[in-house]
Amino acid sequence: MMLWRGKREPGRVTREITISNKHGFHARPAAEFVRRANSFRSEIWLTRNGERFSAVSLMDILRGQFECGATATLEAFGPDAQEAVDALCQVLLKLRDQEAD
Repeated sequence: MMLWRGKREPGRVTREITISNKHGFHARPAAEFVRRANSFRSEIWLTRNGERFSAVSLMDILRGQFECGATATLEAFGPDAQEAVDALCQVLLKLRDQEAD
């Protein structure tokens, strides 16, 4: 008996985000975000004002100057794109809540 397994097509997921921790993406929160982004196989980007910043590069995230209130598009393309976007949005919420304390 031969089983056919369809090839799973990589997905593309985008979500609008707002940086809401009071100091924006300074070194510590940016490093935490990048560390989590690196745990996925998908390509992950933040797009803001027509520029793309790799979510797996600390230098790119810092170069983006994502201050409090900044909006961006979080985009993931790959086999775990939905999981990546969901997890990174949770990281943003956690960072906001940490600075609120």
